[in-house]
Amino acid sequence: MAARMKICVMSDVVRICIVGSTGLTGYSLIERAVSRSDVRIVGVSRREVALPYGARMEMLLADPSGWPDAIAASNAQVLVCALGTTMAKVDKDEEAFRAVDHELVVSCAKAAKAAGIEHFILISSAGADVLAKSFYLRVKGGVEEAVSRVRFRRFDILRPGRIRGPRKESRPLERLAMWLSPLIDLFLHGKYRKFRSVRVETLCDAIFALARQKAGGRFIHDLDAMRYVIKRVGD
Repeated sequence: MAARMKICVMSDVVRICIVGSTGLTGYSLIERAVSRSDVRIVGVSRREVALPYGARMEMLLADPSGWPDAIAASNAQVLVCALGTTMAKVDKDEEAFRAVDHELVVSCAKAAKAAGIEHFILISSAGADVLAKSFYLRVKGGVEEAVSRVRFRRFDILRPGRIRGPRKESRPLERLAMWLSPLIDLFLHGKYRKFRSVRVETLCDAIFALARQKAGGRFIHDLDAMRYVIKRVGD
């Protein structure tokens, strides 16, 4: 965790706008919000999605060019950016990957700031670094820096390893990697511990916990830091 902080919990319902609401993490946030009375979810998406039973939320549909208006209309206090693709999905087209994981993310950050949203939560990746050898990790590191320059009152960066959960689209090798993740985690120690996989439920609970924090600043959360904030808020 980049900085120690005192956990301050707000009593009011927090309005959270989610971009990337149809992906694994975004949709899991919607599902886990069904049983919560302390948050109100507003999703922004380019396509319709079947909502889970009991969901009390709004879904704003628009092409990405119209997302700034949708983000403003959400009247949210916190924006959670769960946008992301993979090199496999874009056929290893680096520009297509950057268009989603960098340009679209930064566009959403600027739209949130313009709409008066002062708390931005970004789902990045373990190992994100602008100097990384991996193109994927360089882009993740670059978008973290770009969003930092937007200057939100509070900016939380979550750096999970592989996210484990029920994916709607999954190739055989991806399914195998998901199945092997808990075993691989046993061998990740020391500086490699941050690359351990995380269940999507843990990631979502950390996001909900962070969305209710008042302290300002820029915070980076690896798996251990996510578990810490969940425990602290639960105490």
